[in-house]
Amino acid sequence: MKLFITLILLSILIPSIHAAPVYTYAQSPIHSNVLSTQLRKAEPNQVGSVEFKSSYTVASIWAHTSEYSLDYYQNQSSVAVEWQISPIWKTDLDYRRVTAKDNGLDSFVMGFHDLFGIGQNGRDTVPEDQFSISIPGAGVQIDDFEGETLTSAITYYNEVLILSRGPSSLSAGASLFWNNVRDGMFERKSFEQGAQLNYSYINAQNSVFVTLGAVHRNSDEEVTLENRSLSWAVGYEYRFNKAHSVVIESLNYHGWASNDPDFSEPSNELVLGYRYRFLQRIMFEASMTENMRNMDNSTDIGFTLGLRMSI
Repeated sequence: MKLFITLILLSILIPSIHAAPVYTYAQSPIHSNVLSTQLRKAEPNQVGSVEFKSSYTVASIWAHTSEYSLDYYQNQSSVAVEWQISPIWKTDLDYRRVTAKDNGLDSFVMGFHDLFGIGQNGRDTVPEDQFSISIPGAGVQIDDFEGETLTSAITYYNEVLILSRGPSSLSAGASLFWNNVRDGMFERKSFEQGAQLNYSYINAQNSVFVTLGAVHRNSDEEVTLENRSLSWAVGYEYRFNKAHSVVIESLNYHGWASNDPDFSEPSNELVLGYRYRFLQRIMFEASMTENMRNMDNSTDIGFTLGLRMSI
């Protein structure tokens, strides 16, 4: 009884978590391992409030063309803290680690494709649960890298509110990204920067989020990454009641390499999510990310579970 009363008091006294995009990240093979713009809400939180965020994603990578072959699994774990410093300033510190782990999605993906009549694009002609990257033109052949760290990155994001009128808000933000994989097959360091504009429209039941972004990143000796990359994203949340809501997002990234026709094509990802609010200050999220249009420069499918808490 005492615990129940305490939880009720906390729900009244502690700021509630409002509408927001799903806490997830790009899933394409390259965009998920470099700085990529995230869809964010422009509306500020209550001044002084702090939000803790965490998520875990399992994804299956399959891309097969005459120029390259990518066949592996990757898992992402992320933790972040967001602080509303003042009525107009918001800051966010995020740590994300991407690892190659066998999450056993091959059978599920092939069954999903069969169920909806989607072609396998060659996946059913090779052994399941492989870890292989082959880019013959660049002299890249990496096999059996299960357990390797692909990315270990810290992102610092700072945002300022530009305009707020009723349910509409407009903000601008900047990101600093530091990746440092200290050992293994994917050992590397990189420092990248990004900027973005965010718009949000939020009322009691409907929320719309729009982000336009640009990233400056380092090039690579083996695969020539674009030094500048543009992106845009749009999301919509519908709240059934105080506890339940659904989210749909479209994430779109400029091609990430200039020396291959497929790699230079945009990456388009669709995110479908469900959100459950507990006492209005804790949110549980479950989402699915599916690649769209170009099947050879994004992940096949990814599943994310997330937890967010405001204090």
